[in-house]
Amino acid sequence: MIDYTALTQKWAGGELDLWSRTLEADIEARFHSERYGDLPRWLAALDALPDITPSSYALDSERVTVGTTEDCTPEQLQILERELRQLHPWRKGPFDLFGLHIDTEWRSDWKWQRLLPGLDSLRGKRILDVGCGSGYHCWRMLGAGADEVIGIDPTPLFVVQFWALQKYLQQQQAWVLPLGIEQLPADLAAFDTVFSMGVLYHRRSPIEHLMELRGALRKGGQLVLETLVIEGGVNDCLVPEGRYARMGNVWFLPSTELLLLWLRKLGFKQATLVDVGPTSVEEQRSTDWMQFHSLQQFLDPDDPTRSIEGYPAPRRAIVTAYT
Repeated sequence: MIDYTALTQKWAGGELDLWSRTLEADIEARFHSERYGDLPRWLAALDALPDITPSSYALDSERVTVGTTEDCTPEQLQILERELRQLHPWRKGPFDLFGLHIDTEWRSDWKWQRLLPGLDSLRGKRILDVGCGSGYHCWRMLGAGADEVIGIDPTPLFVVQFWALQKYLQQQQAWVLPLGIEQLPADLAAFDTVFSMGVLYHRRSPIEHLMELRGALRKGGQLVLETLVIEGGVNDCLVPEGRYARMGNVWFLPSTELLLLWLRKLGFKQATLVDVGPTSVEEQRSTDWMQFHSLQQFLDPDDPTRSIEGYPAPRRAIVTAYT
C-alpha cells in the first residue's frame, strides 16, 4: 500500500529530479532498518484497514475529518478502530475517521491557529514540512490551498499513520516520506514555504539545521519555525545537562532574541516573532490514543513553571523569516 512511484515519476526531469533519483533507495533503507522491530506489525495493521469510500472530507477544520458513520457498517468501524489502535501512540492531530475520533497527544490545531497570523498564503505553493509526524499539518496546508506538500519524518510509525489516512483521503498532492532533512540534496532551493516545528532543539547544531532549511527554500521563500525557547536577552541560551522535560535529545534552547539573531546572521530577512508562550497540559497530554506519560509528568509536581529536572518549563515560539 505504501508506494512512492507516482511521486518519483512526477519529479523526474523537473525541479526535484535530483532528489527523485535517490528517493526510493533512501526510503527502502529506512523501511528495512533493524531499529524498527514493530514495523511488520504496523504494516500489517495498515493492510488490514477496511475498504471504505468516504462521502466527504475536510482538511480546513480543527479535526482532519474523513467521511461519516453512515459511510461504513458497524463491523467496518470496529475493524477500523482495532487496526488504528495498533498504530499507538498517535502524537499529532486530531483526526476524525468515519465518526471515530482520534484524540492525539498534541492539539496540533492550536499550534496551527497560533502560526496563521504570520503565515503567507499557501495557495498554489510547494511546501516542505520537516519533522511532520503523522502529517496533520500537511493536511492543513493542503486544505489552505497548497499545490504540493511534502512532509519528512524519520520515524516509520508516523509515516504508516499518514498512509492510514491517505488510504481514505487519496490526496496525491500530499506525501510523507520516512526521511530526515539529511536526505535532502543540499541547496535544493525548490520550496516556496518550509516549516520546521518541534525540530530545532533536537539538533546538535541548530545553525546547521537553519542552513539546511534555508537551502531548501526558493529565493523569497518563507520559513516558519517553531521551537522551544527560554526567557532572556540576546546572549541567553539554555544547554540542558542530561534530560530536559524527560527528553534526552534536547541540545539548545535560545531566547527569542537570540533565535532571531541566528536567523539574521545566516542571511534570513524580516525575521519576526509571531507567537511565544508556555506549553499547557491541555495542549499536550496523555489520551486514550497516546497512553504514555506526557507533559503533566514532565513538570515539577510542586512547581509547574519548572521541568521535572528543575529547568524552566517548556515555552515555545513561532518565528517567520524570508530568504
